[in-house]
Amino acid sequence: MLSPRFRPPVSPLFVPGDRPERFAKAAASGADAVILDLEDAVAPAAREMAREAVANHGVDSVTVIVRINAASREEFQADLAALRDARFDALMLAKAETAADIRLVHYLLGRQVPIIALVETARAFSDLAGLLQEPGVVQAAFGSLDLALDLGCEPSWDALAYCRGALVLQSRLAGLPAPLDGVTTSLDDPALVRADAEAACGLGFAGKLAIHPKQVAAIREAFLPDAKAVSWARTVLEAASSGAAVQVDGAMVDRPLIERARRILSRSSVTGVSKA
Repeated sequence: MLSPRFRPPVSPLFVPGDRPERFAKAAASGADAVILDLEDAVAPAAREMAREAVANHGVDSVTVIVRINAASREEFQADLAALRDARFDALMLAKAETAADIRLVHYLLGRQVPIIALVETARAFSDLAGLLQEPGVVQAAFGSLDLALDLGCEPSWDALAYCRGALVLQSRLAGLPAPLDGVTTSLDDPALVRADAEAACGLGFAGKLAIHPKQVAAIREAFLPDAKAVSWARTVLEAASSGAAVQVDGAMVDRPLIERARRILSRSSVTGVSKA
């Protein structure tokens, strides 16, 4: 059933769909969403069991997203058939490429659901605007590893800079929340995860996909405004409410500065109590 509580997540955590014993642990990890995975994390022999487990997941403490296989894969229709009566807050469509892919999800599922378009192929960029503007798409996510494989390039920041920028820009033009950045594969280097998350935040992303509970805290710290930023934002809005032409930290309080302050406070309210 379609849940009304979907909110764009900051630190969604992937969980293999064939490991139901991990579902509750993932929900208690500090992540604000879990992504129950029916795609890459599940071996072919385990897919039927994974579909049954995901359809009966029992998670109710955080946002539940289900990643389904690409529309071009034979598993796609079976995924949707298994989810027809399941409860989740959004679907994540792997290798989303066209608006027709989104329409096909709704047609086969028999209802409209929020869809996160996982952009991870060159073809998706041929009409990225059309894909993201299709009704039902609520956010985009960046599949950096698969995109690099498709392009034949390294999955580095320099090599994928244009694609990241295009995804942020087209999300904005489509009126969507800022997108989610792709995964960092290191499981034992929280400093690297945080550095990647901070870089993504600086580019305009709203969060980052996590593949292990160890990564969640570093991602949230990167996207969570610290106490100094929150204090600055409140000062700006208080100054603006006076109606007088004022300065804060040597900068004139104008409309862009006010909007930036509002976004900082909005991010703080979404991600929790600000860092000290």
